[in-house]
Amino acid sequence: MDWTDEGIVLAARRHGESSLVLSMLTRGHGRHAGLVRGGGGRRARALYEPGNRVRATWKARLSEHLGNFTCELVSADTARILDDPARLAALASACALAEAALPEREPHPGAFDGMEALMRALPGPGFAADYVRWELALLTELGFGLDLKSCAATGTGENLGYVSPKSGRAVCEAAAAPYRDRLLPLPRFLMSNAPPAPEELMAGLRLTGHFLAEHAFAMRPAGIPGARARLVERLARAARAG
Repeated sequence: MDWTDEGIVLAARRHGESSLVLSMLTRGHGRHAGLVRGGGGRRARALYEPGNRVRATWKARLSEHLGNFTCELVSADTARILDDPARLAALASACALAEAALPEREPHPGAFDGMEALMRALPGPGFAADYVRWELALLTELGFGLDLKSCAATGTGENLGYVSPKSGRAVCEAAAAPYRDRLLPLPRFLMSNAPPAPEELMAGLRLTGHFLAEHAFAMRPAGIPGARARLVERLARAARAG
């Protein structure tokens, strides 16, 4: 039992004195774990930073075994944001969500492409908005995508300003008027490439956070990984600071 694939490191946990249990998102084999012998050493550990892209070979006697990884570095994407706590928090949140939400050993090439695109976007000025869009794409990949193209009540694609917290469908301003206190605001930047105002960014995080909690992590006892809450708090402090 063996294969070779491109992967993005999601987590690396110590195992014994010098090994790691590596969790990665691969293009063709989905989220997959394996043992890296000697991966916990000082020299090797930098290879397995979350966010790095590697060329991984997995081998095991039987398909159901944990198996062993051997990896070669393709791109040390994490190194580009090491000096920026906010971008590192976004990376940590994305890796934690992907590891906890995606089913193990089930191919999700769309999720891999989305994570790869996020890694390219993180060094840029609009990383926070790209992160929110990535959460929307993750919900879609998991089968919980939102319908933001037309109003659930009227069918129009104009003046969409809210989302139903139950159906995940957009609602136009006119139809939403009597129920605004029960709906989630739909920030405009999710409908275009316009840069968001700080309050729009936080509204986007509340929107995706609601559906992550209600659907993607509803059956997980621990709920949404704490890395996401830490990212939200960091971005909220930045928004309050102006």
